[in-house]
Amino acid sequence: MGAIAPSGMALSAVVAQQVDPLSQGPVIELGPGTGSMTGALVNRGIDPKRLVLIEFNTTFCHFLSDRFKGSTVINGDAYQMTKTFNQLHMAPAAAVVSGLPLYSRPQEERIRLVRDAFTVMAPGAPFIQFSYAPASPIPLTLEDIDVHGLPLVWRNLPPARVWIYRKKSNRLI
Repeated sequence: MGAIAPSGMALSAVVAQQVDPLSQGPVIELGPGTGSMTGALVNRGIDPKRLVLIEFNTTFCHFLSDRFKGSTVINGDAYQMTKTFNQLHMAPAAAVVSGLPLYSRPQEERIRLVRDAFTVMAPGAPFIQFSYAPASPIPLTLEDIDVHGLPLVWRNLPPARVWIYRKKSNRLI
């Protein structure tokens, strides 16, 4: 767990708004914990059958399986997401939502996680990360990753910021 309490409804709603419910393919959630973001995704219109929830804590996995019937709940390491997801033989992901406490890991691992996610996502799909730190967990100057930060969500305790990462296109303009 990366926070003293589950994410609040205001933060969960901001994160869920970044996922297009009409998009195709699964939505991967890394570190769903007790499911506050997951619930907001379902409320946004994401069918639980599209959800792939990768959670390290076994107790949370049981809770998530009971709460979000039809979702794919995997007790595993989010930093091994590509191996885990590729074994499911699913279509490319429409989005990755991350509640992982990225600042608890070295910067190289954070960057690798996002880049790895791009290998299982549809082109242009967002990697959505929330953080309690004011700065992006991923450097803003990487040549292959577009970074967009949303305004601070003050109605969350503690206040949090949502970051959206997308793989830069290789096409020439």
